[in-house]
Amino acid sequence: MNTETEKISYREVQYFRQRWILLLTLVAVGATWYSFILQIVLGQEFGTNPSPDWVMWLIWLIVGIGLPLLIYMAKLVIEVRRDYLFIQFIPFTSRKIGFDEIKHVKARTYNPIREYGGWGIRWGFGKKRAYNISGNQGVGLTLNNGENILIGSQNPDELARIISRRVERSQHENLG
Repeated sequence: MNTETEKISYREVQYFRQRWILLLTLVAVGATWYSFILQIVLGQEFGTNPSPDWVMWLIWLIVGIGLPLLIYMAKLVIEVRRDYLFIQFIPFTSRKIGFDEIKHVKARTYNPIREYGGWGIRWGFGKKRAYNISGNQGVGLTLNNGENILIGSQNPDELARIISRRVERSQHENLG
């Protein structure tokens, strides 16, 4: 039995699967593949001011191949472990937040565009940061250093309750 797995009391994994994201990705990828096939495979220049072939190859690799792979593979993993909250936004970053670093926890509704400029790993005004994939529900954390973190969640009440219990336990352990 994996001892690290035993220590996880909550785990949530979210993916970019919103239709509008998939549609925008499909349009960008389709246009890239079309221009690549036209210019590289068929040898016809694409547009009135065509890019050099090496640029077409680069765009095709980044947008035609890389973008759909990124959208497919990207995910937000939230785990409440024994001693800390673990947030991993694959393939970009991960972060551990000790329960003794957390001052306040609250499940809340938020406006991702107005407050953070959208979804993903986002920075708001001041010491605000968000890790979100979809929706407008999450858990707001206020850390002892004044930083505010929002974690998007499909189960914000449950996540907030579990984190709050761990924060309280950490405070009692530090007192005793």
